[in-house]
Amino acid sequence: MSTSHTGGTATPRAGELPEQYSDEHLELGRAEFQTENLSEADMEQIKEQRAGDKPDGTFLSWVIALFGTGVGAGILFLPINAGSFGFWPLVLATLIIGPMVFFSHRAYARIVAASPEKGLDVLQVVTALTGRKRGLATAVMYWLAIYPVVLIYAISITNTMDSFIVNQLGGPEINRWLLATICVTLLTGAYAMGMKITLWLANVLVYPLVVALAAVSIYLIPKWDLASFRSYESDTPLWQAIILVMPVLVFSFSHIAALSQLALDMQKRHNGNVAETERAVSRIELAAAAMLVIFTMFFVWSCALALGADGMDAAREQNIPVLSYLANETQTPFLAWVSPVIAICAIITSYFGHLLGTEEGTSYLVRVAAPRTAAKLNPRATRRLVLTFVFVTAILAAVANPSILDMISVVGGIFMAFLLFILPALLAVKATAFRHYAFRPDTIFVFVVGVLAVGVSIIQLF
Repeated sequence: MSTSHTGGTATPRAGELPEQYSDEHLELGRAEFQTENLSEADMEQIKEQRAGDKPDGTFLSWVIALFGTGVGAGILFLPINAGSFGFWPLVLATLIIGPMVFFSHRAYARIVAASPEKGLDVLQVVTALTGRKRGLATAVMYWLAIYPVVLIYAISITNTMDSFIVNQLGGPEINRWLLATICVTLLTGAYAMGMKITLWLANVLVYPLVVALAAVSIYLIPKWDLASFRSYESDTPLWQAIILVMPVLVFSFSHIAALSQLALDMQKRHNGNVAETERAVSRIELAAAAMLVIFTMFFVWSCALALGADGMDAAREQNIPVLSYLANETQTPFLAWVSPVIAICAIITSYFGHLLGTEEGTSYLVRVAAPRTAAKLNPRATRRLVLTFVFVTAILAAVANPSILDMISVVGGIFMAFLLFILPALLAVKATAFRHYAFRPDTIFVFVVGVLAVGVSIIQLF
């Protein structure tokens, strides 16, 4: 790691640490980590996370994994919500979403990537720096941000498969308990096979997903009605519309669930070197964010221009992804078969990514709530308990079939927004290890967006 001291304090390029971030700075940052705040089970897990020097993924595999984690909600639900406000709010959303996605996710990933202590996941870093109470509060918020998303995708895969069987295959309606059990069993079972298998399967699914997504977006171009969409006037003022759409924007591009494990994997690849780890994570995040914004927003615009506000309102009422609605309404063979396949692939990859975060968050809460029991359980036993809990509750949620968009507004606008946009800024002010990121323009931008998203989501609840 470079420890040059030329006296300058120039802003570093993306992915680089500033010159004053020397070995001495690392030691000062490391001294603030209070490992006594962590449980014995945490310390055992940290040893395991530090052990082994073989990373699970490469640059490309992690880019694809992050893209797959984030693309699901973006293509399934964003057209329904963002497009319903009309033309100009969608234009503004398109302009701000790139910086929102990249800066927020990079700031969050830095909590682990730029940590001078190797092997601590994001919840352990926060606990070691801020104390057990704040660490527990953060863990609860993290769990509430990630775990409900797994339920959302369990509902979505069940609804999508039901629509596909009835409308495209011409089959009978399958008992919802049976269909939900089959869908959740296949997804959770595939994830349970391990990180390397999960990353491989996510990569296998994402490549055809990208091709098909671009194909559908292009296929819809002849159906665009720009004049009709531009003339659509929402009752919501422009400034209010862009603020109201922020919670859904936060949710629709979120791949927060996979960031902590990405940073830990890059620590292995770069032998704990903070500069190299942080640089690698920033590059992966930039590539993933660019892919998400380009493919997703092109698809959102294509759907909005092709369906119009009335079509998106109808999709909202049916509680199905916009792709399933397109397949049912257009009756064209291409869309009838490609649209459900895209939706299913997007749901599977996003389910994997958010189950990764759910496992991390739930395991941490078990170690905090029942430290003695957690100390007796080996990581495999804990993992089996977590996956069993997810399996049962995901089936129950899929059968109950609550409104997905209502769940998104709460999860994305409050919990995800706080973790992605507000937490990194607060930590940068408090901790020496991250202080060189405080009060930078990108940090301030992320913090302001987070405050707006959380504020408007809380207001909408009342």
